[in-house]
Amino acid sequence: MRHEWIIDVLTDLRGYARANALEALAEQLADAQAVAEVELASSAGERGIGTSGQGTGSGRVYRPA
Repeated sequence: MRHEWIIDVLTDLRGYARANALEALAEQLADAQAVAEVELASSAGERGIGTSGQGTGSGRVYRPA
């Protein structure tokens, strides 16, 4: 997929936040990553593109408030 790079960026930012004791930011980035994974998977499904099934996220599922 052409947008998968965003997952790597969010992962790097989350690692930086954790390494620098920015726990609230790290949690928000984990949420953002989960949203990105859902949207990427959804857009891949709409285009008929399979996914590898290899998640890079926290295992959390995004549920809008």
